[in-house]
Amino acid sequence: MEQNGLTLHRLSQKAEINTGSLSSILNGKRLLSAPHLDSITAALALPKGYFYEQYIEEFLAQTAPDWRRVRPFLDRCAELDKLECIRQVTGILLDNLMYLPLLFETAEDFFHRGRKEAAAILYENVAMSEKMQHSERLAMCHYRLFLIALSDDQDSNLRAAAQFEDHVSRLDVADQLDALKQLGHIYYSLHQWKKVDEIAQEMHRIASIQYKHHCQSARKEPEQKRSKRPLYFYIMYSHLLRSAVCEECNDYEQALKFVAYYADGSWIQEKDETAKQTAEQFQEWATANSYLYRVMSGDIEVLPDYVECILNRRGEITQALYKILQAANRYCWNVDNVLERLSAHIPYQSHRSRFGDYNKQITTDQYARFLFELANYYLQRQRHEGIELLLQSLDFSASINCESNVVRCVDLFEQNRHNAGEEERQKYKFLIRKVVEKLNEKDYDNVLSSV
Repeated sequence: MEQNGLTLHRLSQKAEINTGSLSSILNGKRLLSAPHLDSITAALALPKGYFYEQYIEEFLAQTAPDWRRVRPFLDRCAELDKLECIRQVTGILLDNLMYLPLLFETAEDFFHRGRKEAAAILYENVAMSEKMQHSERLAMCHYRLFLIALSDDQDSNLRAAAQFEDHVSRLDVADQLDALKQLGHIYYSLHQWKKVDEIAQEMHRIASIQYKHHCQSARKEPEQKRSKRPLYFYIMYSHLLRSAVCEECNDYEQALKFVAYYADGSWIQEKDETAKQTAEQFQEWATANSYLYRVMSGDIEVLPDYVECILNRRGEITQALYKILQAANRYCWNVDNVLERLSAHIPYQSHRSRFGDYNKQITTDQYARFLFELANYYLQRQRHEGIELLLQSLDFSASINCESNVVRCVDLFEQNRHNAGEEERQKYKFLIRKVVEKLNEKDYDNVLSSV
């Protein structure tokens, strides 16, 4: 006040706080709320949140916490990204475990409003306080932390999945199904096919039991928590995952058997629009994948049919091209006409189906591998642009920590080093240095985590 030449009356006017109330606050006779603190800060022309650390130290830590005051303060901290303040306040509150449910509810609110970092702090602290309880709330904390941790970094995703996996069974059944779907996507992007198959089988088991129970007693029992999608969706999706696993393991005959399971939605008892759209989407996937698995098994006769099938499904064209190039490189096919026809769809994009975005981790992994397959295809035909595509694949693979594809890129470049120009060799050296630096950082992080 002295620095700004403000009297009590002038400050009360600028802060829009009653003079008597402001006097009581400054004299310690009245509790200071977060909105009043923000008003005073603005009146003094100071940055938002300027006094927050001092407010925690001199007020919140020295008085019995009052949730009616603490919750608005946590909201403001989240809005201003004052994450350390959230961590300090949470530590104060958890001296009394009665605040656990309130902190969890706040974390859920932050999570759904997109304030993921703030939510993560609360989830971590609630989970730490409940680690011996093996509760559903503890499992939900780990589920949210898993979702928040997901990124383009495959090493990070593997750690997140491994830390969360043991908590899935403690979730509410409705949440278990979507959690299994998310885990299946992550392990698919990591090429851990056995894991994906196990997860798909568990998804099918749970969804089938729940759907049978739902059909028999839906009108006889109180409304229960519902899964994110209809139960029949997860039954069909489990077959889709298992067909994809068989395809990746080159068992195309078994893959086609699973396709038949999710192609048929006649057993779905619901007859509403959602059920109709779900059955149609799986039928579309079944048609496309039936062609795909025949292409991957070496049947070039169905390639034109596959291309026609995916032409009107823009969101899946990049993934389809990746598979077509895989087959072309495996069986020495010439697919120049396909590449020319679909060239406009080669750049990386976010893909959508009727159910929203395709899993980001899967599409980034496949894009890295797509670039490799395209580079390999061109290099087999002595086309120089293959070198540049190979370097792009190496760069992208390194950025998402896709080590298996990095190794493939290095091997293919060394086989074709004689075709690379000096500028491309220098770029390759630069990228290799980046890869080595990332590996050294990873080793250092592993050492730290084991200490």
